[in-house]
Amino acid sequence: MGRQQTKCHGAEGRFEAVAEFIYGRFGRSIRYIADVAGGQGMLARILTKKYNYQCEVIDPRGFVLKGVANRQTEYTADMAGYYDLVVGLHPDEATRPVVESAKTTPILVVPCCNFWDTTRRLGTKALVEEIETYLAGEGIPFEEVTFPFKGPKNVGILTRLG
Repeated sequence: MGRQQTKCHGAEGRFEAVAEFIYGRFGRSIRYIADVAGGQGMLARILTKKYNYQCEVIDPRGFVLKGVANRQTEYTADMAGYYDLVVGLHPDEATRPVVESAKTTPILVVPCCNFWDTTRRLGTKALVEEIETYLAGEGIPFEEVTFPFKGPKNVGILTRLG
């Protein structure tokens, strides 16, 4: 069971903005969502309580708030088949497995740090471009989304199955 922690870092309003986007885009057409590297589970809590999705945090750190469904483990792309949507809001080391999940299920990834290509430095824009190049090479349809919270780590990529 995760320990209780309430201090969040990062752009204010990001959880609400992403949850609202997901609901606006998918409505009731999806039910099960993975919140990968979801930390304390703030996004999962909003998706569950406000929008009635069944959302689960998958994060090895175990920092989730009480009442938030979670699995204290590292996320791998082979877990994607269970979910209707895999979300990685600043997923750090889980960036690649989240993006690779797009081969089997839609994803929404808002990358932050370059855990995509550790052989070279990539800023946010270059990181997004590299992920988009990968998706295009795999033939996976995607669109770029800019969220209304403070950037530069506010650009996401939404995929859908071809």
